[in-house]
Amino acid sequence: MSGHANSLRAILLALGANFSIFVAKLIAAIVTGSGAMLAEAIHSLADCANQGLLLLGIRQAKRPPSLDYPLGWGRVMYFWSFLVAMLLFSVGGMFSIYEGVHKLSHPEPLRWPWLAVGVLAFSIVVESISMHGCLQEVNKARGKRSLLKWFRETRSSELLVIFGEDLAALLGLTLAFAAVIATILTGNLLFDAAGTIAIGVLLVIVAVAVATEVKALLVGQGVEPEQREAMIAFINERPEVEAVLNLLTLQMGPDVMVAVKARMAPAADQRSLIEAINRTEAAIRQAFPDVRWSFFEPDFAD
Repeated sequence: MSGHANSLRAILLALGANFSIFVAKLIAAIVTGSGAMLAEAIHSLADCANQGLLLLGIRQAKRPPSLDYPLGWGRVMYFWSFLVAMLLFSVGGMFSIYEGVHKLSHPEPLRWPWLAVGVLAFSIVVESISMHGCLQEVNKARGKRSLLKWFRETRSSELLVIFGEDLAALLGLTLAFAAVIATILTGNLLFDAAGTIAIGVLLVIVAVAVATEVKALLVGQGVEPEQREAMIAFINERPEVEAVLNLLTLQMGPDVMVAVKARMAPAADQRSLIEAINRTEAAIRQAFPDVRWSFFEPDFAD
C-alpha cells in the first residue's frame, strides 16, 4: 500500500504544478500568439484533467469486494491509467502536431516574445520541482534498479503515468523555450512551428510507451519479478513446506492475489495439514502486506 500512498503524493504535486503552469502559459499564448506556447498550455490542461482521472481511479480502487467483483476494484487503476495515456496521445500529442503543421502554412508573428520566455522559464522551474518530487517516489520504489528497468517492471500504473507526464512536460517545455528563443534571435517563424511539432512527437512517443506498459497490467501481470522470487524463497524456508511446486500471482492495483502449489512437510492428520497451511498463509500475509488473497494447494507434483 505504501507505494500507492507515494503515488498519491506525486499526483497531487503534479496537479498543483500543472494548474499553475497552465494559467501562466495560456495568458502568454494569448498575448504572444506562440504556437509552441499554446501547445504547452493545452498539454498542461490535459495533464490537470489526467491527474484528476488518476485521483478518481485511486478512489474507485478502494471499493470493497462484492459478489460481482469478488477480487475488489484494484485493477480499475489500470483502466484510468490507460485512458490517461490515450488522452496524452490525442489531446497532447496529436493536437500539438496539428497546431505545428497549421503554423507552417499560416505563420503568425510573435507578440510580446519575452513574456513567453519568462513564462516558459517559470514553467520549467515549477515542472522541475514536480519532477523532483516524482523522482523521489520513484527512487523509493525502484531500489537499485535503473529507471528504465523500473519503468518496464513497475506495477504502480499511476506512478508510471505521472513519471511519463512529468518527463514529457519538462522536455516539452525545454523544446518550447528553445523554439521561442530561436524565433526571437532569427526572426524565422519556422522555429516556432518546428518546436510545436517536436513537442507533439515527444508526447506521442511518451504516451505510446506508457500505454504499452499499462496494457500489460490490463491483460493481467503478476507481481514484479524480484517480489515473486522473494515470495518463493520465503515459502520454501517455512518448516511446514518441503518445496514450492508453483506460484502464481496477479497484481490487483495496490493488492495482490497469490496461488501456491507446494509439497508439504509430513503431517500427522488432515487437521494438522490444514493448520500448517493456515500458518503458512498467515506468515505470507505478514511478510508481504500487499497480499490480500491467497489460495494454497498441497500436492506432490506440479
